[in-house]
Amino acid sequence: MPSTNDILAIILGGGRGARLYPLTRERAKPAVPIAGKYRLIDIPISNCINSGINRIDVITQFNSVSLHRHIARSYVFDAFHPGWVQILAAEQTPRSEDWYQGTADAVRKHLMDINSSGAKYVLILAGDHLYRMDYCKMAEFHWDNQADVTIAVQPVLHDQTFRFGVLKRGADQRITDFVEKPRDPAVLANFVSRDDPERPYLGSMGIYLFKTKILIDMLADTTDDDFGNDVIPKAIHTHEVYGFDFDGYWEDIGTVRSFYETNLRLTNPDSPFDFHDPQRPIYTHARFLPSSLINGGKLVNVMLTEGCRIGQSEISDSIIGLRSQIADGVTIRKTIVMGADYYDPPDLPPPGGIALGIGPNSQINGAIIDKNARIGANVVIEAFPRGTEIDCDDWVVRDGIVVIPKNATIVAGTIISPETTPGCTTG
Repeated sequence: MPSTNDILAIILGGGRGARLYPLTRERAKPAVPIAGKYRLIDIPISNCINSGINRIDVITQFNSVSLHRHIARSYVFDAFHPGWVQILAAEQTPRSEDWYQGTADAVRKHLMDINSSGAKYVLILAGDHLYRMDYCKMAEFHWDNQADVTIAVQPVLHDQTFRFGVLKRGADQRITDFVEKPRDPAVLANFVSRDDPERPYLGSMGIYLFKTKILIDMLADTTDDDFGNDVIPKAIHTHEVYGFDFDGYWEDIGTVRSFYETNLRLTNPDSPFDFHDPQRPIYTHARFLPSSLINGGKLVNVMLTEGCRIGQSEISDSIIGLRSQIADGVTIRKTIVMGADYYDPPDLPPPGGIALGIGPNSQINGAIIDKNARIGANVVIEAFPRGTEIDCDDWVVRDGIVVIPKNATIVAGTIISPETTPGCTTG
């Protein structure tokens, strides 16, 4: 019988992540922090480890330095543990001088590495989704059906089909047709796959399990650039393609709005995704930080990480990331504070006179404060109406959410709110 030792996992982490800008201004999308102390890449890697898949390649291209550093520090297997987590970086070779043109093209450029691994199966994963999944169950489904390709599928609501590649599946679980992000009711009528009036459709999760030989045959002599748009639609008509059901929590972190809302949901007592799972934990870089200190502050529905110091402040429905420094008199609501990569040296004045973190008496509501930001005293940041797009030198607004980029400084007394009229580019 096959086993998970026969599977090579490939995590796609090379996209620009333009819709997550400015969070991706200095990092790859899979390196964007989530839940205070993790990175998005930790999710698929942890799912692989928890599923017994220990050979993991991460394909990278844009802004990949911090992603490489995080993987190198976090995922080091010992000499007695078979497997690896390794980087497959974009490179120029005698066979190709181009950058990756899409997901399938990225894998194509590493077919030699895939073939040399000796793996009988290849699991293709995205690096920007939040979910917990046992890939072993998907592999068993693949083997039981003697499939060439298996696609993880999820039930989709009527009004959400425009976000997915929608698949038509027969009673034998085989996929028979595909349409990308449909909106036409006449088209959708032909893609009902479930006897459920609320969720009658099946959407692709972008998780694919291939027989290695089939994957190589499908990519080697083609110019198909993308799995979802090119490879999978063709495979449905030429190979045995099956749909594996997954009905758990799954979220595509594709935009600043989805990133913001997904993070804030984690602070709820009934959060749909729980990082506190002793059986299937999410792994990340082990840090040696002191316990957080709360000196008189009031916290309600807050995800608080290590190494923080919080003064007499009020924080609600927010995430407070590693090493966050929050002074007295601060109010933070519905905000993601990513924290910092380091502390200010205690014996030196901070740059510009503004310390890392949130200065005294500042009021922040509906924002994302990226790492190493310096927010001066008496700063006011308020959310804008949904759909608002503004670009300033030290801050931006994306879909109404104020984002303070990594390493930015906001001087004391700054007011960022719909009532102000910034001299910036407004979309």
